[in-house]
Amino acid sequence: MTSNLSTRLKQAAVVALAALLGAAVLLMDASAQDRSQNKDRSPIVDIANGNPEMAAAIAKARATLPAFWASYEAPKASETGFSLKVRFPTRGTSAEHIWMAEVKKLPDGRYSARFANQPRDLPGKRVGDQVEFAQADISDWMFMRNGKIVGGETIKPLLKSMPKADADALRARMETP
Repeated sequence: MTSNLSTRLKQAAVVALAALLGAAVLLMDASAQDRSQNKDRSPIVDIANGNPEMAAAIAKARATLPAFWASYEAPKASETGFSLKVRFPTRGTSAEHIWMAEVKKLPDGRYSARFANQPRDLPGKRVGDQVEFAQADISDWMFMRNGKIVGGETIKPLLKSMPKADADALRARMETP
C-alpha cells in the first residue's frame, strides 16, 4: 500500500509539473505569442499555427512515440508519471494541446486519459475529466526517469520565453535539455 501511495504521489508530482511547464499550448491563427494564466494557475502559451520550432518539436515527439510506449508497457522502477500531450480541435483551425494523465490503452486501439489541468477552449471539459483520443491526436509525451523528465519536446521551444532562472531550472530537470 505504501508503494502504491508513493507511486501515486510521484505521478501527481509529474502531472503538477506538466501543468507548470505550459500544460496547455494553443495553436492559434494569431501571429503573436500570448502568455496568460489558466483558471488552475497553470501557464497557457498561445503559439501561432505553423510555428516552425513547435512543428519540429511535435514531429520529433511523434517520431519518438515508440520509446514512450516501450517504457509505458514495461516501466523500470525508476520510470513513473507517464503523460501525453493531446491535440483537441477548438474553433476554426485552432486547437488546444493539453497534457493528459492516467493514460490507458483501450482495446479498440484508441486511448483514454484525464485532463492534467483545466482546458481553456474546450467547453464543458474540466481538469480530471476522462476523454478518449486517437494516436493521431498525440502531440507530445513525457515521463520521469530517475527524477528527470524524459521526452517533453514541446516544452523546449517554450523555454526561451520563460525567465532565465526558471528555464535553467527546468533544463536541469530534463534528461535531454
